[in-house]
Amino acid sequence: MTNPDTIRWPAPAKLNLFLYITGQREDGYHELQTLFQFIDLCDYLTITPNLSGKITLTPSIAGLALEDNLIYKAAMMLKTHTAANNGAHITLEKNLPMGGGLGGGSSDAATTLVALNYQWNINLTKSELAEIGVSLGADVPVFIFGKAAIAEGIGEKLSPVYPAERSYLIATPNCHISTAAVFRAKDLIRNTKKRTHLQLINQNWLNDCQPYVKKNYPKVAKVIEWLIEYAPTQLTGTGACVFSTFNSIHEAEIVLHNTPDWLAAFTATGLNNSPLNELFATLK
Repeated sequence: MTNPDTIRWPAPAKLNLFLYITGQREDGYHELQTLFQFIDLCDYLTITPNLSGKITLTPSIAGLALEDNLIYKAAMMLKTHTAANNGAHITLEKNLPMGGGLGGGSSDAATTLVALNYQWNINLTKSELAEIGVSLGADVPVFIFGKAAIAEGIGEKLSPVYPAERSYLIATPNCHISTAAVFRAKDLIRNTKKRTHLQLINQNWLNDCQPYVKKNYPKVAKVIEWLIEYAPTQLTGTGACVFSTFNSIHEAEIVLHNTPDWLAAFTATGLNNSPLNELFATLK
């Protein structure tokens, strides 16, 4: 039985507060230790379930075929887990920059799985949803579980942690960085020593992708060099987005007010519990 209600679901962004590459497997995938924390900037998916058997999605994204959209892929994968002729219309409010290292596509896919699992009354567990989601992206499971976490392996082994919920200024350089290209780079750091969670939490945080990205993407280097004068600043994921960490949103807003014309940026607050979790808790 499909829940007929139309619901507006958040799909939050994430930051990698640190990212260490500890090795490379024979299959080419890299072993990581990284810390995911959510922020309070979200895409939103308004979903109306129906019995058409079809997934429709608006608006279309220029240059991206429907079949390649992670929202559509997630919905179609979930459909294979139910014999019912479920369908849905999904409207996307896109607020997160694409390809910036904030996880927007993966978060959209995760929200699609969580939302349709509820609205189609499929009732898979979060672990079962994560098994579906990981094939869409290694960071999809962290959005499904919705808790700040240290991720290990290729990103699929999650351990919930509770880092300080700090204030951030997040800059979005006008360039696209291919994650695949970063991980193919010969001079990428790949031999950082694995550390215990206690060691990871209690040290200065770095991103092993940052030296390569700074060297090869001058726009990113320029942003980091400007922001680091105000606060600790680093790359998130493989970029191109960069974040500076502040003790209060007021401090972040002061720097945002002073940003030069060439720098696009916004402020956000770190969250250890995802807005998707917050909404879902009200629906049970």
